[in-house]
Amino acid sequence: QVQLVESGGGLVQAGGSLRLSCAASGSTFTRSAMGWFRQAPGKEREFVAGIGRNGGPTIYADSVKGRFTISRDNGRNTVYLQMNSLKPEDTAVYVCAATYVFKSVSDNPKDYAVWGQGTQVTVSS
Repeated sequence: QVQLVESGGGLVQAGGSLRLSCAASGSTFTRSAMGWFRQAPGKEREFVAGIGRNGGPTIYADSVKGRFTISRDNGRNTVYLQMNSLKPEDTAVYVCAATYVFKSVSDNPKDYAVWGQGTQVTVSS
């Protein structure tokens, strides 16, 4: 089963950019769609972006559309989240997740079988 480790979080000023990475180990990475979710203090976890097994299709939450880009490199077993024009309301723990094998890209947490530990993103105003 795949295991996921996120990196790239940190503190950034509003309007800045960060690139998150999620490294996967295990043999099923290329058979899973991948997603990024986030959870802010006192709020429920929310879907951010998802990507299909071969790099497409991609889906985004309305709140990040046009600012965030999800991508994956199957040769490196890694999925990325490029975040531009960051806002204070983007502050959260960002978690990557892998769907059950051969599941299509999805915004439903129930379709995701494996979750990382998360990386903190803090955007100051």
